[in-house]
Amino acid sequence: MSEELFDCYRIRMSSPTNETCWTVIRAAAIGDSAAQSTFARTYEATIRSYLETRWRGRSLAHDAADAAQEVFVECFKPGGVLERADSDHGQMRGLLRRVTQNVARRFEERAMQKGRIRPDDSAWLAEVQSDNPGQATMFDRCWAHSVISEATARFRELALQDGEAGQRRVELLERRFGSDEAIREIASSWGLPAQDVHNAYKKARKDFYRCLCAEIAFHRPDAADLEKECREVLAMLA
Repeated sequence: MSEELFDCYRIRMSSPTNETCWTVIRAAAIGDSAAQSTFARTYEATIRSYLETRWRGRSLAHDAADAAQEVFVECFKPGGVLERADSDHGQMRGLLRRVTQNVARRFEERAMQKGRIRPDDSAWLAEVQSDNPGQATMFDRCWAHSVISEATARFRELALQDGEAGQRRVELLERRFGSDEAIREIASSWGLPAQDVHNAYKKARKDFYRCLCAEIAFHRPDAADLEKECREVLAMLA
């Protein structure tokens, strides 16, 4: 294992529980309340983001929180989704997507029956419900955003332990990715040589990538090529 990948695992596994998504899933499936809370906290942002995107501009958008809770009911109930989840048969993400889509369809059908979906929206509804490839891509993108957000929070937490230098690395990534500022412009605003800022940026990118790999390791502990998995997550946002 390369030094970078070793550090990825060290970052993630530094927690006392050494959790992966599958240890959480197995514990949640047998009713462990702490594991169920961890599972919900891990996937709620992905589920709600997907539902809000699917229903954007529709009255159903107000139901996203309730629909997300129904997804978790489907996961945690006896004989539910988590009891059927198997790490040897695909990623949890795919199973969770299918459950979320099924719940979304139920909410859409209820809304149609109650007249909350206008007749002129029927073409939109038919397209959404039949476009499985497009909906899968949308769900994956929401999941990737969630993973990136978690990696960013972890990067910030670790960087700030390094005092002022760490704070600068955090600000540097924000300015480069958020505002697309050039290194020379940032260096000028800080009154530093451009090469120094370039070196700090290189370290910041490396540290962030390690944090991202650590997050992916949680979701894909069986991944044979963790770096490839990270590249695929970044590609989902392209």
